[in-house]
Amino acid sequence: MSLSLFKENRTVNIRAVLSTLTATLITVGAGIWVTRFTGPLPISVAQTLTQKETTFNTTGDSEVSAVPDEAQVRLGIDVQKSSVIEAQSAANEVINNISSSIKKLGIDEKDIQTQNYRVNPEYDYKSPERHITGYRVNTQIVVKITDFEKLNQVIDTSTSLGVNQVGGINFSLSEEKQAELKKEARKEAIAEAKDSAEELAKLAGIKLGKVVNVIESSGNNYPQPMYARAEMALDAGGPEEATQIEPGSEIYRYSVTLSYETL
Repeated sequence: MSLSLFKENRTVNIRAVLSTLTATLITVGAGIWVTRFTGPLPISVAQTLTQKETTFNTTGDSEVSAVPDEAQVRLGIDVQKSSVIEAQSAANEVINNISSSIKKLGIDEKDIQTQNYRVNPEYDYKSPERHITGYRVNTQIVVKITDFEKLNQVIDTSTSLGVNQVGGINFSLSEEKQAELKKEARKEAIAEAKDSAEELAKLAGIKLGKVVNVIESSGNNYPQPMYARAEMALDAGGPEEATQIEPGSEIYRYSVTLSYETL
């Protein structure tokens, strides 16, 4: 290779190195300038969270029996007279006498209500003219009783004073009693669900964590009234024997489902 050609190639290589070095310094400088004046470039990090959705569920059921603590009895009064005034006067007299006598037995005035008060004309259907022969007053006295020892007394006293219809004796649980039974039934059902969970998990080799959900259900199983119907058409002399009515008992049903996390 000639000396002139060698010098020319060396000059070209030096120029290439200087060009590359200059470009590198410009790039680094630009990066420093951007960082200095704009701050560090934002970095986006994608994060994925996983959640365990599998749970271990058990159900507990309970039944609690209780004696009703409330009763309602309907006392019917039916009076027929030749005029409206006479019929109303006779019916009102019976109502007042019954209310007064029931209060003396210890029944609160607020627990005595007159309902379905009706006045209707009576016709002579055998006559072509169908003329009015009189008027009938029909009404009911509804009595709420919490002391069941007085229930039979209320019926016997009322029939001796003019009540000629007794019906719809309804035994039920008060709201306070229902709340008390629900608390007891809930406690028993949850205890059963926990015992079942521990036993099944042990047999299946599953380790349980904390309870993560609770579902309770009583559905249509709230205490339903128990009816002891005593529908009697009574004559003026009243019943020959004293009335004997017993309230029986009620069943309160409850169910609960516990959901555990598994470890």
